[in-house]
Amino acid sequence: MDRVPLSEANGHMAELIDRVENGEEIVILRDGKPAVKLVAVTEDGPFAQTSSGKRPVRFGFAKGQIQIADDFDAPLPDDLLKSFYGLAPDEEWPDSWKGMPG
Repeated sequence: MDRVPLSEANGHMAELIDRVENGEEIVILRDGKPAVKLVAVTEDGPFAQTSSGKRPVRFGFAKGQIQIADDFDAPLPDDLLKSFYGLAPDEEWPDSWKGMPG
């Protein structure tokens, strides 16, 4: 992986892009520190687009990475539910709210 200062990259961008398209990865440095990494865009990579210009949906890309708790849809504790409505935990529900769904 080649490292190129920004001052040098400014005048040689076409050359750098050619190198990247031929398989190299190039890091551009700003003030001596890595700022940008140039890598080639592949047809099936994260930036791939369809003929309409939209990125395709990749179903299942997060399979096995997301866990949902067994009690995900369990009712909330009353004190927490009250806090969403601006009530104190020990405050009674207003009569007009009693019996409402939710």
